[in-house]
Amino acid sequence: MIRLNNVVASYKTERGVVNAVDGVSLEIPDGCIVGIAGESGCGKSTLMKVIYGDIGFPLALASGSVDYGFSDDSGKPVTSRNIQKEWFKRISYVPQSSMSSLNPVIRIRKQFLDFQDQTGNKAQILEQVKSYVKKLGLPEESIDSYPHQLSGGMRQRIMIAMATFFQPEIILADEPTTALDVVVQKSILLLLMDLQEQMGNTIILVSHDMGVHYQVTDKMLIMYAAKAVEYGDSEEIFQRPLHPYTRLLINSLPTIGDDRAREGIPGRPPSLWNKLQGCRFADRCPLATDRCRNEEPEFVEYRPGHFAACHYADSEANLSEVS
Repeated sequence: MIRLNNVVASYKTERGVVNAVDGVSLEIPDGCIVGIAGESGCGKSTLMKVIYGDIGFPLALASGSVDYGFSDDSGKPVTSRNIQKEWFKRISYVPQSSMSSLNPVIRIRKQFLDFQDQTGNKAQILEQVKSYVKKLGLPEESIDSYPHQLSGGMRQRIMIAMATFFQPEIILADEPTTALDVVVQKSILLLLMDLQEQMGNTIILVSHDMGVHYQVTDKMLIMYAAKAVEYGDSEEIFQRPLHPYTRLLINSLPTIGDDRAREGIPGRPPSLWNKLQGCRFADRCPLATDRCRNEEPEFVEYRPGHFAACHYADSEANLSEVS
């Protein structure tokens, strides 16, 4: 089980220090797919970097910790501060853009070998790589290509192959279907689901697309303005959301056979540079009161395994099921 304990992650800039993740605490069970959703700039990708341990200037882990539930070879518990030694072996990362992540002037096979144990037999390793990429739906000869010679979907499959080659316990996928057409998107998501089922690992998936979360994830974390505002089983969140922001996100999804006009959420998220008071969604929330604007809601468990940060999460006005 992965435990996030009051994680605060900040960026140091010329304007000063800004918290991109502010006090996030939750538990992620083993062997499931967990989605992180929210608008651009809410802290999704920064939280992924913290979980991966990719922390370096200008990003800093200001406070809190991430515990992974396993120890290193010396028996020392692994946290976000020493997880780097476990990269690829026990935790891997699939970035947003395969084109900017793969070295454009090095063939794919060489990039595979770069993160392998170089004490092994190179020819034997390459045979294993060929077999693995074929299993993931790629021709064996694709590893002899340069990244620009492959399609976007093929490059993304290569990134997934690299991330899963050692069968890590945790896979982080940050917008893995960005800039891909819908057919390729579906194939990438099905590939991740198949791999998770075969390996039994934990996948944490970032996507701004609520439809992706509905199809793929077992659990969901909703973030808003650097805060966790809702977390629980995906099915229950879609049927009985506790936070007004979550409800508005779900209601914005187009549905086949439903010709109602879809509306965006009015207003915009608050600037994280400002001194924020109360609920950060208050200025856009249809249920907001003076209490919301002045008192920050706690992130509490309203139903078994279902958490939310809203003063009125269990009020009658906020409990009708999403139609």
